[in-house]
Amino acid sequence: MAVQPKYHHAPTTPQKKSDVVVEGVVYCQSCKYAGSWSLTGAKTIPSARVSVTCKNSRHQVSFYKAYQADKHGYFYAQLDGFKLSHGVLDHPLQACTVKLLSSPLATCNVRTNLNYGIDGAKLRSEGKVLRSPHYEAVIYAAGPLAFRPETCSNHHG
Repeated sequence: MAVQPKYHHAPTTPQKKSDVVVEGVVYCQSCKYAGSWSLTGAKTIPSARVSVTCKNSRHQVSFYKAYQADKHGYFYAQLDGFKLSHGVLDHPLQACTVKLLSSPLATCNVRTNLNYGIDGAKLRSEGKVLRSPHYEAVIYAAGPLAFRPETCSNHHG
């Protein structure tokens, strides 16, 4: 007669992994609209760099990382290591900002404060969540953010 093994613990189900993600697009603002928040005629900047900074309820930096946009100027910043420690006050919508760091384009590398890309763009929720049986990513939006050319000719464009 076979002896049935005795379980001291119930079998565990895999834990669901949860991520916080920030996404956005980086542009080169047209000279015609320099100084405004208009992106009319703007082109995306491949490989532009941005930073995500989060501060805790005591205004101390709790997370910082730089990210590089893809070939379409889009960045998908997975906040690996970001922890919520004080609920609402440490929530990404209140705690995190995105700033422009650098543009690889010599012809468009001056940071603008469009959507507060210099001061720190606040995040917004657009209700985006990626879900699978063992994974969830809550995605927040930043920007769009923009660099501009250092000098613009009288021809504007």
